[in-house]
Amino acid sequence: MNLAAVDPGLSGGLAILHGGNVIAKPLPIAGKDLDLATLAQWLKESNPGLVVVEKVHSMPGQGVASMFTFGKGFGAILGIAAALNISVELVTPQAWKKVVLAGSQKDKNAAIDYCRRAFPQVSLLPGPRCRKPHDGMADALCLLEYGRRVFSETR
Repeated sequence: MNLAAVDPGLSGGLAILHGGNVIAKPLPIAGKDLDLATLAQWLKESNPGLVVVEKVHSMPGQGVASMFTFGKGFGAILGIAAALNISVELVTPQAWKKVVLAGSQKDKNAAIDYCRRAFPQVSLLPGPRCRKPHDGMADALCLLEYGRRVFSETR
């Protein structure tokens, strides 16, 4: 089964398992918002049977405007999946970290380290001039692995 996973937000990522190949990329941005047309095209082209989306809540210290922008993007991701007739599973960070990062720290660096080991063929650098791994891409890859382990066998 083709599978997709999304770490939502402007610094989020998308991971896709398609025909045995895994890719990861930062979510597309247009100005200060998600580029929904591009995201929809990526999902349509990969034709996943399921998209796993991180279920996140408001965070202390976040401003009202940033939380509104985040919520708008989160809802748009769900809307794109619905419009493309793709099933969605919402997964909390605690749930995927417990399964995928078992036995290690549950922070961003642990996710990046896991992805380097589990997906050595996938670059976590969002561009050729970047030197820092993209933690949104790493989280999306971890969500993808969670979806593969938990949901692939039940569908």
